[in-house]
Order: sequence, then C-alpha cells, then structure tokens
Amino acid sequence: MARNAAIQELEPQLNGAGLRIGIVMSRFNTEVCEGLLSACTHELTRLGVASEHITLATVPGALEVPLVLQRMAQSARFDALIALGAVIRGETYHFELVANESGQGVTRVALDYDIPVANAILTTETDEQAEVRMAEKGSDAARVAVEMANLLKRLA
Repeated sequence: MARNAAIQELEPQLNGAGLRIGIVMSRFNTEVCEGLLSACTHELTRLGVASEHITLATVPGALEVPLVLQRMAQSARFDALIALGAVIRGETYHFELVANESGQGVTRVALDYDIPVANAILTTETDEQAEVRMAEKGSDAARVAVEMANLLKRLA
C-alpha cells in the first residue's frame, strides 16, 4: 500500500542510550523468569542502555508485578518499564485469574502513569512452551520498551 508522501511518519527508534529502564520480575517459575531476564538485559545493553540505568526489582509472583510497576512509575525515575514473569497453566482456575489480573494491572499502570510498560509475562500451557518462548519474549520486551520510550519522548 502506497503512503501519502505528505504524511509525517515517526519511524521506530531503537537507540537506548540515555534511557532509564525499570524491570519487575516475578520469582515464581524461576528458571523461565531468569531466562526472560537474561535475554531482556542482553538486548537492552545491545541497544545502548547502560547497565547502571537498569533497575531490577523482584516480586514473589505475577500478581505482585503491577504494584511494583506502579511504584516505579510514580517515582518518575524511568523512561520505560518491563514486566517479566511466567504463568503456566495448572489444574485449577487459578491460571486464568493470575493471567487476567496481572495483565490488566500491567496495562493499567501504563495508561494511568503515561509510561511505556512492555509486558513479558508469559502465559503458557506447559513449562516447555514457556522455555521455548523465554529468550524471544525477553528480547522483544527490551525492544518494545526502548522503542516506546523514544516514541513518547518524540510525541511530548
């Protein structure tokens, strides 16, 4: 599809130099969450975010992630936030509750505090599915955080 040449398009900017990123990681399903974190921080530094500008807070589980994201957003110390976690289906309804509530909470923080929040809380049927997705989802969260932080700065 051809675009109108007169339209100003804001191209994605993936330069993380100078950005301050807050990460909240669930400790439940530790191996998957550590895999998400490793991929995420590797990609953030690859994009130019200085290690000293990355702050990590850990919480017991996915339901606790939104509250700490909210506190980070309130601090106005960060350009973007990242939520990391893994909710893996069990044999009870609890999976749906945790997946839905954590997702809504993460989105609410972004909208209430006008800050980009990359949601990399995996929701999978099995441990194996989570392990397969953790590297790509962690890296993707880093790219989303950097791109959205830069976009919102340009729109300010």
